[in-house]
Amino acid sequence: MICPKCGLPKAACVCEVIAREEQRIRVKLEKKRYGKFVTVIGGMDAKQVNLKDIAKRLKHELACGGTVKEGFIELQGNHLNDVKDKLIRMGFSADMIEI
Repeated sequence: MICPKCGLPKAACVCEVIAREEQRIRVKLEKKRYGKFVTVIGGMDAKQVNLKDIAKRLKHELACGGTVKEGFIELQGNHLNDVKDKLIRMGFSADMIEI
């Protein structure tokens, strides 16, 4: 199979790797009803990276629930301290992550 963006075979395609390094990601904490905290990750372009796959990996590594809503990843609980490290391990640039 050939990548429609770069024209390289899917095995050699680097489109998503390059897209991950260019994302300006904002991580914030919101307080929901009944005093529950939600970590919200925004700023990722859903057309360039697979938000559902990223959310699935974060939920697995942080042992929490969560969802993807309107271009944002919501994780149940306060994970501000851990999210940046996990995103860096996934290939996102540390300079582009704001907490």
